[in-house]
Amino acid sequence: MQFISQRMWPIRRLSLGTRTQTRLFNNRPPYQRFNNKQKFWQTRTFWYTTGTGTVCGAIYYQSHLEDSPTGRRRFINVSSAEETQLGASAYLQTMATYRFQIVPHTSPVSQYVHKVAHRIIRAANIPGSWEIHVINSREKNAFVLPGNKIFVFSGLLSVANTEDALATVLAHEIAHVFARHSAEKLSAAKALQLLYIFVSLFVDPSAAEMGRSMATLLVELPNSRQCEQEADEIGLEFMARACYDPHQAVELWQRMQENEQMVPQLLSTHPSTAKRIENIRNMVPKALMKKEASCPPNDLTQTFFKQLGL
Repeated sequence: MQFISQRMWPIRRLSLGTRTQTRLFNNRPPYQRFNNKQKFWQTRTFWYTTGTGTVCGAIYYQSHLEDSPTGRRRFINVSSAEETQLGASAYLQTMATYRFQIVPHTSPVSQYVHKVAHRIIRAANIPGSWEIHVINSREKNAFVLPGNKIFVFSGLLSVANTEDALATVLAHEIAHVFARHSAEKLSAAKALQLLYIFVSLFVDPSAAEMGRSMATLLVELPNSRQCEQEADEIGLEFMARACYDPHQAVELWQRMQENEQMVPQLLSTHPSTAKRIENIRNMVPKALMKKEASCPPNDLTQTFFKQLGL
């Protein structure tokens, strides 16, 4: 018996060990693969923070809404001083880039552009000093920087080949400054950048990249086209006040259409030229009323006979 009990002892010990292991197994904590913790965006803290931030953001957004010159509601949180400072920096960079192509102010071409621009500025009654430069280039373009800085490429004069046509372009650029479109775009860019950072930090960086693309397509480009259309409307009024012929704007864009490369409007910062021509045609009657109210009688007589085709 002693021999048998000695032989059975390992089996008994094994049985006791098995029961102990079973008890420990049943009392184990719930299994978690790789010790994954609950994601931050699934916590109450995240949603409380997000809700509070959304409410505060909505209040901030509403408090910075203002009317554009045409009555369009837009968000602006960039001051005029900030806008001017950014424009001054961009002006120095632009002058450095085209330093060997800037046409001297004493040049007949530069004086011609200055004459048309200042006639529009006086008629629009816009305060402040202006810097106007002509760049010797075949490019058919013009642009404006915050702080009243206008640049015209000499190649544009081959298409804007009349004073009224040049006035169309310059009035459009002046209208951008008057309506503070640069501040509007900067404000939208700042707001979207904050949104990208939030999504990247607390949700998913890949979602932020996708959101950036969607925001460009659905927010930034449509806003840019809206600003361009508004500048066309205000610019047409400015050139009419300066006693230029608003009908020439339609003819200018018809010539521009012949020289442009077609880009789908959805992917462009500007309206399609066909759409632009249609919009300007609809704006011409209102601009003519401004011209009749602002111009001397001899100009009114010329406008009357032009309308009759005489």
